Amino acid sequence: MNKAFKPLNEKADLVKEKLMSDDLIDDTTMFFKTMGDNTRLNILISLNHNEFCVNDLTYILGLSQSAISHALQALKAQKLVKSRREGKIIYYSLDDDHVTTILDMALEHIKER
Repeated sequence: MNKAFKPLNEKADLVKEKLMSDDLIDDTTMFFKTMGDNTRLNILISLNHNEFCVNDLTYILGLSQSAISHALQALKAQKLVKSRREGKIIYYSLDDDHVTTILDMALEHIKER
């Protein structure tokens, strides 16, 4: 970048100082990419209503257990869902209220159109 270049707006320097690190940008990008898959998003929307096991999600979404399990693995890796075991059954739910808020705000925004 040309170091002689000067911004027209003095607020540009303030914003430039507040930009996230490359690592944080990469993590945020991966977060949105994870949510950007139809299967994973449908799982998140389902879990926004209640906790479910893989069998329930298979029924709700009409997908194979393998597809649901694979998607849940990606969602867990990004800390979007968590699990708990009850006997032989593992139940999945949204990881925390932040995920609920993000989903609710995104759906509200889309419905505004």
